[in-house]
Amino acid sequence: MKSIRPEELQKNPFSMIGKEWMLVTAQKEGKVNTMTASWGGLGIMWGKPVAYVFIRPQRYTKEFIDASKTLSLSVLDESFRKTLNYLGTVSGRDEDKIAKSGLTVAYTGETPYFAEANTVLVCRKLFAQPYDPASFIDKSCEEKWYPQKDYHTMYIVEIEDVLIQ
Repeated sequence: MKSIRPEELQKNPFSMIGKEWMLVTAQKEGKVNTMTASWGGLGIMWGKPVAYVFIRPQRYTKEFIDASKTLSLSVLDESFRKTLNYLGTVSGRDEDKIAKSGLTVAYTGETPYFAEANTVLVCRKLFAQPYDPASFIDKSCEEKWYPQKDYHTMYIVEIEDVLIQ
């Protein structure tokens, strides 16, 4: 893979996150876990190129993100749609879903990502904030997306490197 600066990324973030989806991956105590995500964003915060990622409290991957200083966001092409669906619905608590997925874990420094990805954002955590239900201005969002009251934690992560094929 080739390393580029975040500002050189040519992909449309709306397509990359909302349509292609991404794998949010982190390591804890030598073990790697991942989950599929289709919510997030890219931008500038505190003068840095950042990504915004949202994780529900019951997701096993959240434990890995909370325990690590870094994480990766891996984007795979449409041929991996079944794999992305699988990784988004099965918990790593219950089985070794990465092994069963057939994907290859690679590393840049200590940050795991997937070798099959066409785009990887290598990120360092800057900020984490659980959603506060009182902050919803449009209450229909809360009603639609949080009937179980399992509010996401928002992570703002600095994009330290972008790897592309």
